[in-house]
Amino acid sequence: MIHLKTKNSARRKSKPAEPTRLLIIRHAEVERSYHKIFGGRIDMNLSPRGRAQARRLARFLRTRKIDAIYASPMKRVQQTLAPFLKNGAPPPTIMRDLCEVDFGDWTGLNWERVCEKFNLLTHEWLDHIERGVAPNGESGPELRARVEPCVRKIIKNHRGQTAGIFCHGGVARVILSMLLKMPLPKTNIFEIEYASVTQIALHPGHAEIELLNFTPWRDL
Repeated sequence: MIHLKTKNSARRKSKPAEPTRLLIIRHAEVERSYHKIFGGRIDMNLSPRGRAQARRLARFLRTRKIDAIYASPMKRVQQTLAPFLKNGAPPPTIMRDLCEVDFGDWTGLNWERVCEKFNLLTHEWLDHIERGVAPNGESGPELRARVEPCVRKIIKNHRGQTAGIFCHGGVARVILSMLLKMPLPKTNIFEIEYASVTQIALHPGHAEIELLNFTPWRDL
């Protein structure tokens, strides 16, 4: 007996399309003098430990299939990316709008000084950014307005593929806020550590966190 496949039966058995995946990668540890301050647009270098983190990160990323790389032009991101590019990784596309948040008059100050000078609460810093409290700094809506077109372009260009986005802690939070459809201040429930990898799979109608704040350098 010969069985003929109908269009409906073929459709039922068709393999679902691969989701688009984004690897959101924060830069490695920066120079010690910039720890626990609002660095923002200060173009700082990695610390020696940060360079070691970047090498471990590169080893981990080589185990993943990454079809495209996008990155902030800032030195700490470029130095984090450099070890990965040594072994045949896709050439990066630099996007200036993936730069870190502009903290305005908070730039270069530690949290305690910001709280003292501007009468704020440290744990509410994302709420303050969202509302544009930092004098001469970016607000949440302004930040999303420059980051979101970058992410939309990456998704459009790499449907069904995996793209790595090398960026900053603040930018990573904006991307998560956008993809998970949650307010920026609510992303404080996530830790985004130096040289960490967060993987999001974009399915029709929803986004899925497949990897969150993974730090391949943890045993350094």
